[in-house]
Amino acid sequence: MRRFFATALALAFVMPLDPARAATVEVVVEGIEPGAGAVYVALCQGGLSETECRNGQDVLADGRNQRVILTGIEPGAYAVAAYQDLNGNRRLDRTGLGLPLEPYGFSGEAARARPDFARARVVVREPGLALRVRLVRALPPR
Repeated sequence: MRRFFATALALAFVMPLDPARAATVEVVVEGIEPGAGAVYVALCQGGLSETECRNGQDVLADGRNQRVILTGIEPGAYAVAAYQDLNGNRRLDRTGLGLPLEPYGFSGEAARARPDFARARVVVREPGLALRVRLVRALPPR
C-alpha cells in the first residue's frame, strides 16, 4: 500500500499539465516590414517587462502579416507583446530615452505609447484565443 502512494505521488510531479486545461493562442501580427529580420511574439503575465514576457516564439518576417501559434497555454490573464528585430540582435532596440527604434505592438488597444498591463490584458480560455497585434513605429526609420 505504501508503494502505491509513493508511486502515485511521484507520478503527480512528473505528469504533464492536464491537456484539457491547455489552450492555444493564435496571434496574427500585422504591419511587418517584409524581408527584415524576425518577428517575436510573447505572452506576458502580470506586466510587460522582459522578465514577465517569457513564453514566446519567433518567425521570419516573410510578409506584411504573419501568424504565430502558441500551444499548451494555461488558461488565465495575459498580454501579448510583439516586435520585429530588424538587425537580428534578439532585442528591441531603443533610443537613450527608451523609445523603440524597431516596430512593436501589444494586444488590446492599438497605440504608439506602451500600454500598461491592464489595457493590453486578454483572457485565455479553453480551447483558445485568436487575436491581432499591429506593429507600429515610435519613430520614423533611420
